[in-house]
Amino acid sequence: MAQKHGPIMLLHLGSVPTVVVSSPDIAREIIRTHDLNFSNRPELKAMRKLLYGSRDVGSAQHGEYWRQMRSIFVLQMLSSKRVQSFGSIREEETALLVKRIEECSGPVYLSKMMAETNADAAFRSTFGGKYSESENGKKFPGLMREYMDLIGTAEIGDFIPWLGWIGRVNGFDKRLDDAAKRMDEVFDVISAQS
Repeated sequence: MAQKHGPIMLLHLGSVPTVVVSSPDIAREIIRTHDLNFSNRPELKAMRKLLYGSRDVGSAQHGEYWRQMRSIFVLQMLSSKRVQSFGSIREEETALLVKRIEECSGPVYLSKMMAETNADAAFRSTFGGKYSESENGKKFPGLMREYMDLIGTAEIGDFIPWLGWIGRVNGFDKRLDDAAKRMDEVFDVISAQS
């Protein structure tokens, strides 16, 4: 399409105008000069439902609320001092991973073991315990995969609002409700244990 229509195109995905840029130079220029005009993501049904009205730092609309969230996120979670404070947890989890690998007598599934190690380190840093040691924590990685799948799913009602009822018919809305409920249950148990 870019060869026929040029490096910048305006497409309408239902009622959502979408600018497509196929030139790296033009994309760079747009980011440099029109960053604020393109800084928001579309408000999709899955993001509104699963991310509490798109109120997290990754999906919130650009503005004062987003700036406050970003500031809290950077200062409280990503500051150099904070990241260094969890160095011992990362080292312990890495040592446990190496030990698990050494103890394996058969095939070693590194991607699974590394995902578990990362999850345990993140859980310990965030919630104070290992996800793999609790029944509720064991649900978390699968639930996160489901979250990512649902957030990445294009739902026709997001683009053609009058067809929003299809989500109720095809089960998408129920999947969203179930996933949100299960995640709330996981967080309720975690916060009760803290």
